[in-house]
Amino acid sequence: MRIAVVGCTGLVGTQMLEVLNELNVKISEIIPVASERSVGKSIVFKGVEYKIVSLQQGVEAKPDVAIFSAGGEISKQWAPEYAKVGCYVVDNSSAWRMDPDKKLIVPEINGDTLTANDKIIANPNCSTIQLVMVLAPLHQRLNIKRVVVSTYQAITGTGQKAVTQLENERKGIKGPMVYPHPIDMNCLPHCDVFTENGYTKEEMKLVNETQKILNDKNIRLTATAVRVPVVGGHSESVNIEFGLHFKTQVVKEVLQNTPGVVVLDNPEANEYPMPISAKNRNEVFVGRIRRDHSLENGLNLWIVADNLRKGAATNAVQIVDLLHKKGLIGK
Repeated sequence: MRIAVVGCTGLVGTQMLEVLNELNVKISEIIPVASERSVGKSIVFKGVEYKIVSLQQGVEAKPDVAIFSAGGEISKQWAPEYAKVGCYVVDNSSAWRMDPDKKLIVPEINGDTLTANDKIIANPNCSTIQLVMVLAPLHQRLNIKRVVVSTYQAITGTGQKAVTQLENERKGIKGPMVYPHPIDMNCLPHCDVFTENGYTKEEMKLVNETQKILNDKNIRLTATAVRVPVVGGHSESVNIEFGLHFKTQVVKEVLQNTPGVVVLDNPEANEYPMPISAKNRNEVFVGRIRRDHSLENGLNLWIVADNLRKGAATNAVQIVDLLHKKGLIGK
């Protein structure tokens, strides 16, 4: 299986290469693709040195599959070019997520819907992935009516420039700012740009993508997305209203039996999910599971995942692996 990694030098791209190695995806050749300033440089994958090539050279190489993490504009322009030569594209940007003709895939939830005709496949937003990993099995069992989610999102979701801003602030160095305010010792209720309805694009992604992945527009969802001075790992405080009566123990049992989800819920011993312990892990962690006593059939819980892993790179690689297992790529 010949895999192109488009945006291989970025934060997510480098994680994709690490996950491809760790998950032992059957690969015969890596085709690293990046911007012109990186072309000609080298990366090493499984002890083999590969030269970074341009987007056009990547197309000409005719890979079996290309994983894109190079931004929406690049994806809009180049994903169709890769698809034209028979390549499957798994795109990590927002370019194709809400396209009605493109599938938005979390393998554990709706991976079975993929077919040979799905040449461009959308990878969901990082905060959406960890949310739906928990919501999907609970919705199937207890019929979710409404969700209120507040996110606490790491700066790595913005990219390397945000990491540099935080490091500069902690060192007292004045430098370029990717955020409109300082991020160190601060919280910004501002992820992505504001839209006409008063919500940010990140908040609306949570609403629209969740309904698409769960294939249910009747689920009402509202979100507040907050950027926090954490280098890796998104956290979410989630309030759920079910259509059915439930026991908290049943919720825990459902989640404990969900592949890719780890229940860490022992507050008496100070055990609950945190970004620091989810770092470099591929699972989604859930804890602080408790009934909402202010609402009939209400539940509160806390979800944490490494946003560069399951929130981006891991989910994309799992889609590639699923395409292989379906016999659509590789041998």
